Amino acid sequence: MPTTDDYAFLKGHGTENDFVLLPDHDGTVHGDLDPARVARLCDRRAGLGGDGVIRVVRSAVLVDRGAVTAHDAGASEWFMDYRNADGSVSEMCGNGVRVLAHHLVTAGLVDPAAGPIAIGTRGGVKTVTPLGRGGYAVDMGPAVLLGETRVGVGERTWPALGVDMGNPHAVAVVGDLADAGDLLVAPDADPGLYPRGVNVEFVVRRDERHVAMRVHERGSGETRSCGTGACAVLVASALADGLAGPQGPAEPVRYRIDVPGGVLYGTWEPSGRTTLSGPAVLVASGRTDL
Repeated sequence: MPTTDDYAFLKGHGTENDFVLLPDHDGTVHGDLDPARVARLCDRRAGLGGDGVIRVVRSAVLVDRGAVTAHDAGASEWFMDYRNADGSVSEMCGNGVRVLAHHLVTAGLVDPAAGPIAIGTRGGVKTVTPLGRGGYAVDMGPAVLLGETRVGVGERTWPALGVDMGNPHAVAVVGDLADAGDLLVAPDADPGLYPRGVNVEFVVRRDERHVAMRVHERGSGETRSCGTGACAVLVASALADGLAGPQGPAEPVRYRIDVPGGVLYGTWEPSGRTTLSGPAVLVASGRTDL
């Protein structure tokens, strides 16, 4: 399907993890989202700038075209068709889904008083609950433990815990966040465990149930925040602190997670599900021919 020469966009962020949103409700504007165009949109010097692109499209459109499965869409009206900054497809983005929900609320496309908002993703349906003042809580689903592994930067390596949050993560505890270097290049990781690449989080403890992290996101480089990564860090931290077992905690465990772009709060429930709370902001809208 051809792309129009001029189309609408929005720019938003969640704890400075920033995105270009492309309203394409009926799937008539953007076709298959060419990776090169996504990369141009995300270019911080020659484009609009962003860690990724979110196409805002009705779930039924993508299901009918076979682009996503009925399981991914569930009963959701809206779908987060998410691409990393290099144009590659990603399953899910915890900060991005809050920004998408904020757009749906502010544009009058959903009624926040009607209850949680169901949004389809390639990591399954996520429910987003408006908290007021631009804050949203996202049911991020269960964490799946992938086992012990290692990650490396340069000549240094650290033990890490593999966690799947609908997309793959490796969480390493370090003595200082600066130990991870500039994170311009993807850290070394086990290609057998992560054949499609991995998001890598480096974590330090700040206080009881309070950690800080940096992240290299697969396909985007270091970002100011990562929602699924924060949930992976929550799970790894709770296990390391003896507050939960592999099947989850006996009672809800809540952590404050500092990211370079702000503060997120994660809760791991006895059911095994995780919830992430944080802000969402829209900063600009317009039209582009990129």
